[in-house]
Amino acid sequence: MDYDVIIIGAGPGGIYSAYELKKSRPDLKVAIFEAGAELTKRRCPIDGEKIKNCIGCKSCSIMSGFGGAGAFSDGKYNITNDFGGTLYEHIGRTKAIELMQYVDKINVENGGGGCKLYSTAGTSLKKTCMQNKLKLLEASVRHLGTDINYVVLENLYNYLKDTVEFFFMTAVKSMEVIEGGYKIIHDGGSATCRQCIVSVGRSGSKWMESVCEKLSIPAKSNRVDIGVRVELPAVIFSHLTDELYESKIVYRTEKFEDNVRTFCMNPHGIVVTENTNGIITVNGHSYEAKDKQTENTNFALLVAKHFSEPFKDSNGYGESIARLSNMLGGGVIVQRFGDLMRGRRSNEKRIAEGMVQPTLNATPGDLSLVLPKRILDGIMEMIHALDKIAPGTANDDTLLYGVEVKFYNMEVKVDENLETEYPGLYIIGDGSGVTHSLSHASASGVFVAKRIAGQL
Repeated sequence: MDYDVIIIGAGPGGIYSAYELKKSRPDLKVAIFEAGAELTKRRCPIDGEKIKNCIGCKSCSIMSGFGGAGAFSDGKYNITNDFGGTLYEHIGRTKAIELMQYVDKINVENGGGGCKLYSTAGTSLKKTCMQNKLKLLEASVRHLGTDINYVVLENLYNYLKDTVEFFFMTAVKSMEVIEGGYKIIHDGGSATCRQCIVSVGRSGSKWMESVCEKLSIPAKSNRVDIGVRVELPAVIFSHLTDELYESKIVYRTEKFEDNVRTFCMNPHGIVVTENTNGIITVNGHSYEAKDKQTENTNFALLVAKHFSEPFKDSNGYGESIARLSNMLGGGVIVQRFGDLMRGRRSNEKRIAEGMVQPTLNATPGDLSLVLPKRILDGIMEMIHALDKIAPGTANDDTLLYGVEVKFYNMEVKVDENLETEYPGLYIIGDGSGVTHSLSHASASGVFVAKRIAGQL
């Protein structure tokens, strides 16, 4: 075999797998194949001036490369089993929390030591939420920020680069089961290994489907989250963000009894775009450094949809809505909440005259022409519910960017060791459909690496 272990994907799952393997078994020959670029070469060409919209790069620097889609994220590592995936269903609740805490320790040792660990434990805000028909989920969160997150990744790469073979800009096309291991076919040829860790993230969802089909690995449809990103003055949510940084709040709508939740809260942050399989959606970032912070806070409001029979393609449903938004707005659409409530599209004049200065150059439009009524009604209900605990949320000038879609991979059938029916073939991270967050994906990587280190 060319390698003892091949890791497909250099996102959180792949990085922490390699880290643990080299720490506990430096004798093993390990290689990582990544479709994107190394960290220092990841640059999105959109500058807001000469290039304002996505130009369809061969490999999206926001979604692919060392660090995965999380490299330029807000760098929030949530230590909880309440959200972020179902890793605990495979390895147990206690083990899952222990591994997330272990990942946090690694981050602290590699540049994240100055970042605060927030917690919902003992907060009075939980009672305030309950009094207003809202549920605050429990978690501890280490907020690295986009800037410190980058530093941590740099340090991890420097630790790995001399002992792990990296193949960047080398997409794996397919893989085969061979005697004694596995063979991967990539852009430059092929390579073999005794054991293989697949950690392709959400952007590798279609590739993962093809592998499952080829190798007859069972998988089932997962959910898709659809909604908008809200942007408002940071002071409105300051009593929540100062204490908790990120508050995961769930509301059950009165009209349809759907759950709407806040997601990826970015105090003093910016709204950004991302490209998933050629579809432009919206996201948010924030920074630890004061000079990079803004006067706004942004967060997503998402409604989860899961389809089974006869329609099973949850991601396809989300993609169709995102494509409609791209068609109408040329990318991301932005609308004032007041305009949405009055049934009219926003224009540049009304947005410019508002109290909220947009941090993303998006197209003023009408989200009611894009989002299904059920989802949009739920989002509007949620905004009014949040207004009770954070007065000002439902102001006319609050900005809504659409659409935000969180695609989840099919949930691949793996056992309690995150191993498929093929011995030594592990599917981890968000590419497995089991994890949906930085912390869960990283923990899954450590878990599998520890198992392989003890076997080989």
